[in-house]
Amino acid sequence: MVMIIGITGTLGAGKGTIVEFLLKRGFKHYSVREFLTEEVSKRGLEVNRDNLVSIANDLRAKLGPSHIVEELYKRAFADGGNAVIESIRCPGEVEALKTKENFVLFAVDADVETRYSRIAERASVTDRISFDQFVADEQREMKSSDPNKQNIQRCIEMANHRFKNDWTVEELHGKVAAVLGKIGSGEEKYIRPSWDEYFMEIARTVATRGTCDRGRSGCVIVKDKQILVTGYVGSPVGFPHCDDVGHKMEEWTHDGVVRQHCIRTAHAEQNAICQAAKLGIPIEGATLYCKMTPCKICAYMLINSGIKRVVCEKVYHAAQENEFYKTAGIQLDVLDKTIEQYEGQ
Repeated sequence: MVMIIGITGTLGAGKGTIVEFLLKRGFKHYSVREFLTEEVSKRGLEVNRDNLVSIANDLRAKLGPSHIVEELYKRAFADGGNAVIESIRCPGEVEALKTKENFVLFAVDADVETRYSRIAERASVTDRISFDQFVADEQREMKSSDPNKQNIQRCIEMANHRFKNDWTVEELHGKVAAVLGKIGSGEEKYIRPSWDEYFMEIARTVATRGTCDRGRSGCVIVKDKQILVTGYVGSPVGFPHCDDVGHKMEEWTHDGVVRQHCIRTAHAEQNAICQAAKLGIPIEGATLYCKMTPCKICAYMLINSGIKRVVCEKVYHAAQENEFYKTAGIQLDVLDKTIEQYEGQ
């Protein structure tokens, strides 16, 4: 069965990673971004995100919201075989492609800080922007009442399959492979998240309550698959929030590098452990889920509270080494081994 897969998703979420995986599976690649880049160059304009968005909107307004993907679909159909169409951003495009035989839409998303670090490393012509500009660009493309313009959020909602890509490349590849297997066998069953995925996703939701934008992280402490307590980055009770009054910065040195961090707030792990103590909730033998490997102070609190397993998304550059946790009898599981150059609190 010939398969045409469309890819949508947020900026830097991993659309290209899925495409690379599909290419290894014999799929041919057709990109909305490349189509627009060609058009921008034909018009003698600089290749940047503003011009790409402007030309895309112009083409859709003049020739219909599905014009670009219809052209790519024609190329894919003429070439034959399985194909992937990348960077679908307009609901009109999705609606047109869903009328085609054997079309499936994949959507991919990830934490905003993770996505920005990816595009900074990628450093393509359109990626050389500040974090604030990155967020502004995305917000501009996330929603629109005009069917001819970008509306990534709606496209994600229309997807047949959605992937969260906050962890490792291998994890994402495994999810995509599982879905391909279901499609190929005619079974498109929902794939349940693992317990670690489930509780980590809850930790991300808890993080949205954080009150310091330098490290809006969350923490969940779990035992026997039951949530005992949660915590997020924030100032002590009764003290002003960074989001309201600004950061209280202090310099420190790590590995010979002078850094700055905010000392107004307590870390998510600290707040979760304090909440457990205040409420009289025993957490000995529990598992803690958090964004990055805990700092030195948090690590000491984990040991003394009896936590026996820590699951985190990434490695924090100023965290304790694995040997430290082994000595303490704590199992440390890091989902993404890359070191996060993150200033933290």
